[in-house]
Amino acid sequence: MTRKLLILAAAAFASAGFVTAASAELPVGQKAPAFTTRAALAGKQFGFSLSAALAKGPVVLYFYPKAFTSGCTLEANAFAEAMPKFKAAGASVIGMSNDDIETLKRFSREECRDAFPVGVAEPGVIKGYDVAMGNSGLATRTSYVIAPDGRIVAVYSNPDYRGHVEKTLAAVRALRK
Repeated sequence: MTRKLLILAAAAFASAGFVTAASAELPVGQKAPAFTTRAALAGKQFGFSLSAALAKGPVVLYFYPKAFTSGCTLEANAFAEAMPKFKAAGASVIGMSNDDIETLKRFSREECRDAFPVGVAEPGVIKGYDVAMGNSGLATRTSYVIAPDGRIVAVYSNPDYRGHVEKTLAAVRALRK
């Protein structure tokens, strides 16, 4: 993506309520930190690599504080319901929290409805994406949209789960234009 397109995308997302470089999260236009982690989909563990996912298209990387809490459960349900739209737009989704893999296996079945994976956000990943919730070890509710070239094209951070699906889907669709 050219610098001009990144600037236009940043302006469009800022006007739509997306967070920009002035906040604590990583700024639009920055290269997303690469990582691999343990993840779960449909109750089964596998190795997730951001670079491998990006080779297939844009990635919505959303961080949430804790599996099976009310807001995180509702957010997972909303992403699960929207997965056909994300897939139609050529994007994949992964949720990330610092929960252990056994919890995430269960969460992937029960709340993500086998529609998308959830991964273990190790402390280095939480720090790398600047989503630490104080010193709790938990992640803030922050969603990143990452273009296939590895650049962050949208960031949305809000403790309220509502809006994350809508805003990330709009950002993914804007990439296709």
